[in-house]
Amino acid sequence: MRRLVIVESPTKARTISNFLPKGYDVEACMGHVRDLPASAKEIPAAYKEQAWSRIGVDVDRNFEPLYVVPSDKKKVVKELKARLKDVDELILATDEDREGESIGWHLTEVLKPQVPIRRMVFHEITREAIQEALGHTRQIDQQLVRAQETRRILDRLVGYTVSPLLWKKVASGLSAGRVQSVAMQMLVKRERERIAFRSATYWDLKALLEANKQKFSAVLISVGGRTIASGKDFDETTGQLKKNAKVLLLDENAARALRDRLLKGENGKPTVWTVIEVNERVQKRRPPPPFTTSTLQQEANRKLRLSSKETMRVAQRLYEQGYITYMRTDSVTLSSEAIHAARNAVQRRYGKEYLSDQPRQYSTQSKAAQEAHEAIRPAGTQMMTAAEHGLSGTEASLYDMIWKRTIATQMAEAILKFNTVNIQAQDAIFQATGKVIEFPGYFRAYVEGSDDPDAALEDQEMILPPLKQGDLVNCKDIEALKHETKPPARYTEAALVQALEKEGVGRPSTYSTIISTILDRGYAQKTSNQLIPTYVAFAVSRLLENHFPDLVDTQFTARMEEVLDEIAEGKAEWLPYLREFYQGEEGLESQVKEKEQTINPRDIYALDLTDMDAKVRVGPYGAYIERENGGGEAVRVSIPESIAPADLNVVEVERLIRQKDEGPDIIAHFPDTNEPIYLLQGRFGYYVQLGQNGEDGVKPKRASLPKGVQPQNVTPQMAINLLSLPRTLGNDPETGEEIQAAIGRFGPYVRRGDTFKSLGKNDDIFTVDLDRALELLSQSSTKASQLLRTLGEHPADGKPVTVNTGRYGPYVKHGTTNAKLIKGMDAETVTMEQALGLLAQKPPKKAARSTAKRASRTSAKSSAGGKTQTTAKKSTPKKTATKKTTTAKKKTTK
Repeated sequence: MRRLVIVESPTKARTISNFLPKGYDVEACMGHVRDLPASAKEIPAAYKEQAWSRIGVDVDRNFEPLYVVPSDKKKVVKELKARLKDVDELILATDEDREGESIGWHLTEVLKPQVPIRRMVFHEITREAIQEALGHTRQIDQQLVRAQETRRILDRLVGYTVSPLLWKKVASGLSAGRVQSVAMQMLVKRERERIAFRSATYWDLKALLEANKQKFSAVLISVGGRTIASGKDFDETTGQLKKNAKVLLLDENAARALRDRLLKGENGKPTVWTVIEVNERVQKRRPPPPFTTSTLQQEANRKLRLSSKETMRVAQRLYEQGYITYMRTDSVTLSSEAIHAARNAVQRRYGKEYLSDQPRQYSTQSKAAQEAHEAIRPAGTQMMTAAEHGLSGTEASLYDMIWKRTIATQMAEAILKFNTVNIQAQDAIFQATGKVIEFPGYFRAYVEGSDDPDAALEDQEMILPPLKQGDLVNCKDIEALKHETKPPARYTEAALVQALEKEGVGRPSTYSTIISTILDRGYAQKTSNQLIPTYVAFAVSRLLENHFPDLVDTQFTARMEEVLDEIAEGKAEWLPYLREFYQGEEGLESQVKEKEQTINPRDIYALDLTDMDAKVRVGPYGAYIERENGGGEAVRVSIPESIAPADLNVVEVERLIRQKDEGPDIIAHFPDTNEPIYLLQGRFGYYVQLGQNGEDGVKPKRASLPKGVQPQNVTPQMAINLLSLPRTLGNDPETGEEIQAAIGRFGPYVRRGDTFKSLGKNDDIFTVDLDRALELLSQSSTKASQLLRTLGEHPADGKPVTVNTGRYGPYVKHGTTNAKLIKGMDAETVTMEQALGLLAQKPPKKAARSTAKRASRTSAKSSAGGKTQTTAKKSTPKKTATKKTTTAKKKTTK
């Protein structure tokens, strides 16, 4: 008897095939084989005349979806159908969540198997798990399928109904989404808080004290019986002192006067510093629960600086190779086998004293937790380390983090002792605080936010000298310190995921997609790990807030998620909900029709700069300031993308307007030619420019300001030096090649031919000499190849395209394909388009023989638009793009 097992990816197919007995063939379907039409081209001719076909959902016939098989999946479907002819049973082994259940159902609808069908689910790919799953198969869960389908229909209704309205009223190419709009609104709301924020200043004192020959510091907490204002006394959103705050707000004069009084003493006598109170408390800290999808993304962003998308991509690879359990989960539960394995690992690696007294299990707090998933942990029962698995790079880093977090759950609590000492000097009281780790417990393995537990332990400790009430201490110095309240921090990816989860918006499978979408749609920019909303986001938010408030209401969206969960559990009906949402008395359909007639595009602007009698609007070429001049005419000035909405103040606006009227400021003249040097601001930041823009279209020489240099600190000499780069330092005495020093995208470097070396921390680009350059260039690389730049993600598969330098010079890399730069191309300036062209000319490497039985293989989609190939035997690269065709089927009621 032969059986066909279908999974999503070739990697998963290869791994699973190792654990199946003879008679089982494993094929990959490459994800979804059907979906709603992605464009008008995909709508079959038979439906093009139907008004609803643009949406892909027949809203008047019970919201029947129109499913099509995209051209890049036709070959997959054809081969799977052929394979079905030779087997006696079909086993669907797609992922265990709703998405996986949906993929399995679509496979049955497309393939129409004439053999028995079984659904096989597992949360880790190990021999034991696969054998267990094989012995406990079930049928497709239609409730999960319906919940996922309802989610897809809702997303389509919102996106395809509201987005065209945005094109008409704001700008073309924009989109709205059921969840993305809420996430965008959260970013905008935080940026508005930063705009409204007004920084306040407060002062305090810090004393350097000594006792028992040990120095320590203490801060002022009260004077004359009145508590000194500190950061907690200021409103986080306004930056001002909270109303009814009964504290003493010190200004600079008062702080310095108090400092002088304490240092000089009173009545000719030195100030006596006396310990008046000593408090000690012990705190036990419980290890955090194992990772869920949300907490994994948050911690990977904090520790490894990985985006949510990158985290899930790496986690997917680890799962499919059998190293971790399923990575889309909101459960913190661990199986008894996993707990036992973790406890064995703790005792083996750290000793019995670091093992918790009893096995520790965590319960899932989220009301929306999906199905009976397990937390993310190392797969299997051995709890092997990344090194023992032979992992490297980002996979090793992420796996190590998961391993440590899992191990920590079964370790003893950390015991910390906190000391608080109050010291009186005249009428002032200072407070010193100390912290000692009495027993590190789980800290030995895992400290949140730190990738080095041992270093983190050292950083956490603040040891005070032994002190008791009545002891005298010596004052060595007192410092008056100025503090300024800071605006609310912008969201990082980690913080946004945390906020979305807290609000009940989105689910484990959607967090990374939400963030990717708002970045791809131009609603946010990522700068220094911060998500900064764009002016376009402000304009769209204004329209949605005023006319479709439910679409940016976290509670409304969270309730939608709850309904979808209820549909999955069989507690709610899908069709009445869709009808009410879309066709109800205040449904989306009627709202959009009404708003199309009533919304005036002139009322939709990004910001109202009331202090300057101006507005920020969004046009086809980006954001601009609009203000009337003295004659009543509108003056429009473009806003560089590098100026965030919260940073657009009066000074910036006046500078931009003046620069348009009078031209840019001249900060210097170049010595050799006497050409003017301008300091300008472009889309990506400040730069200096030599001369004016030529009428012949030739761009003048430009140089970006080095990282960390503020425009107000640019001197004439610095501008001249920047425009003098690259500097020729001389010639290599051995090869005769010219050696230059320059600044690139990743900082200053020296170059000899195709060899690049970054300058050290203590090197200066303007003073580095030939000897130092030769020294740097002679240093051998620690790796066979060195990463120079990351150009971005390949449009076919999302994998990074990088520029590297190796033994034979610079080259571009995508996956396992390398392409050497051709003559005339520079590693510092090569573009993504050029890289894709070079890679497209390279034949893909032949895949290694797989252990999977007829496991599917895939070739990357070419930059020319070729379709993805999936075959059971080999991949043949297409030289020309294939015309996209589509097969479709109207969904039948289940």
